[in-house]
Amino acid sequence: FFVQIKRATLRHAKIAAFGSTRRVGVRVEEDENVRTLLAAETPVAVIVGKSSPMHVTEVLGTTLAENLAMIRDTVGYLKAKGLEVLFDAEHFFDGYKLDPAYALETLRAAAEAGADRLVLCDTNGGTLPSEVSRIVAAAVAAFPGKSIGMHAHNDTGVAVANTLLAVEAGADHVQGTMNGYGERCGNADLTAVIPNLQLKMGYQVLANGDLTLLTATSRFVSEIANLRPDDYAPYVGYSAFAHKAGLHVNALMKNGHTYQHIDPSLVGNKTRVLVSELAGRSNILHKLTELALEVELSADEIRRLANRIKDLESRGFQFEGADGSFELLVRRAQPGYTPPFEVLDFLVLVEKRADKEILAEATVKARVNGTVMHTAAEGDGPVHALDKAMRKALLPFYPQLEAVQLTDYKVRILDPQSATAALTRVLIDASDGQRSWTTVGSSPNIIEASFQALIDSLELPLLRRASAG
Repeated sequence: FFVQIKRATLRHAKIAAFGSTRRVGVRVEEDENVRTLLAAETPVAVIVGKSSPMHVTEVLGTTLAENLAMIRDTVGYLKAKGLEVLFDAEHFFDGYKLDPAYALETLRAAAEAGADRLVLCDTNGGTLPSEVSRIVAAAVAAFPGKSIGMHAHNDTGVAVANTLLAVEAGADHVQGTMNGYGERCGNADLTAVIPNLQLKMGYQVLANGDLTLLTATSRFVSEIANLRPDDYAPYVGYSAFAHKAGLHVNALMKNGHTYQHIDPSLVGNKTRVLVSELAGRSNILHKLTELALEVELSADEIRRLANRIKDLESRGFQFEGADGSFELLVRRAQPGYTPPFEVLDFLVLVEKRADKEILAEATVKARVNGTVMHTAAEGDGPVHALDKAMRKALLPFYPQLEAVQLTDYKVRILDPQSATAALTRVLIDASDGQRSWTTVGSSPNIIEASFQALIDSLELPLLRRASAG
């Protein structure tokens, strides 16, 4: 990593190597961990050292004086090598509550050795906001003119709050992670910390315009981590600026600040309107605008559309998280709508033989542009087999579907009291590499519900392409 990152052109970021103080009884210049830090050839080193006397004696198994020497030696050695050095005081808040004088003494050892920043770590995430304010203020007062930082964990759900309060108490450096990813319950989430500092507290954290990249960056990091983005994350979540009640939406159309604490575009997000049986005319009109659907609907057509949504939701469908299926409802209601294909019937077989793996096979008969296609395919499961069989039927006519990939598949049981006969809702996420959409199906039969959502996921991109000419 360190070899490759040297080739990158970085506008603002500095790469830091992270390690611990020298080991007990080992000369700093002979310590393998310190040598490894130097071998990384980064401009910054972050050194973690114990600041709780309990951890010094019970974990390190050494004296309080030796721990101070370990901090002093390591920081001083790295500073002499020309590095910027951050001292991460591990378990600082717990240590301060046990022995304030010693906790501050560990900071003093690092400061006197030349540490550029003293970072107070709530390593087990158990410190409450009121304690953070008091303890950070004490550290700031003890080291006037020294940069004080905050490193919060989210074990009590207050990592972001603790970080903001630390800044209010005088800290000028914060540590966190994108989307809060980290051990146990995670770290302070920078996607909330950054906009709070910049938009609510008046700090210039990012260069002009860069804050608008926050949502895209959050989702990019989720993709790299192979984790689904948190739809309910503040600022960057898919639902962060989502509205359902008709009165709310009506007010938003008049003034965007009525039910939103900021303009979503400031963080690269956008307002969403959830369409459900509770939705009124305002919701539907706003949703059409949001989806850039250039259609004209009369009051009667909107009422019929709302009634159609109400009927479908009574049968288990839900469109709040299925914009793709909602868009299809609108497109199918337009005069002159012609389906790009029609499924005549389908058959799914799942077979398990004693000495072999389970086999799923699907057969589909569909009419495409007047031609009846009868196709079959095997898959890892019944939905996979149906998807492959449908593509066999459609790809000769619509090769653009090759780019459409199913990216997620979710199942929810709506009436668990019905046990194996329960009504099932299926959501399918799909993407063509440029746009993403979600479709929904509902049935007591999970295969039928899945097939409904699958058909919608394949029809929508075809209708979009046709309407675009």
